[in-house]
Amino acid sequence: MSTARQGYENHLDTKEAKWFAVYIKYKREKIVKRLLEEKGIEAYLPVQTFTRRYTRKVKVVELPLISCHIFVKITQKEYVRVLETENVVKFIQFSRNLLSIPEEEILLMQRVVGEGLAFEIEPAKYNEGDSVEIIGGNLTGIQGKLVAIQGKKQFLVELNHIGYTLRMEIDPQLLRKI
Repeated sequence: MSTARQGYENHLDTKEAKWFAVYIKYKREKIVKRLLEEKGIEAYLPVQTFTRRYTRKVKVVELPLISCHIFVKITQKEYVRVLETENVVKFIQFSRNLLSIPEEEILLMQRVVGEGLAFEIEPAKYNEGDSVEIIGGNLTGIQGKLVAIQGKKQFLVELNHIGYTLRMEIDPQLLRKI
């Protein structure tokens, strides 16, 4: 159940707990996870295990998959309790929209991390010709064809329904391939 206030989306719900990404201070991921769990808040920190070889020893280390991020499954009443947690900076928002992460994506991440396979994570890449949808801001829901990529944040998108080309600077995180 999402609510829209003044054109913004907020996926926090009073009854149903949903997953949200939280930005935290550098190298504080494990501490924040422990603090949240002590408060009774479900937290997920995907980690990768690496073997580091030094001249005199071999050490196995667990490093966060996504630096400075942790995922929490909360209802509306737990929102402030998360923000009050030491080393928590903010909830990740897209153009001031507080969007939840689908349960399926968290489960997929848990499965991939649980397999113990070597992998890397990187932002989605877009190619000219991709069909895209804007998923944040005032243009949310607009679909089009990616005509050109000009730099890291300037995309040339042709709108499907009106036949015009719209040049805009947009963060790739606000786009989704369709």
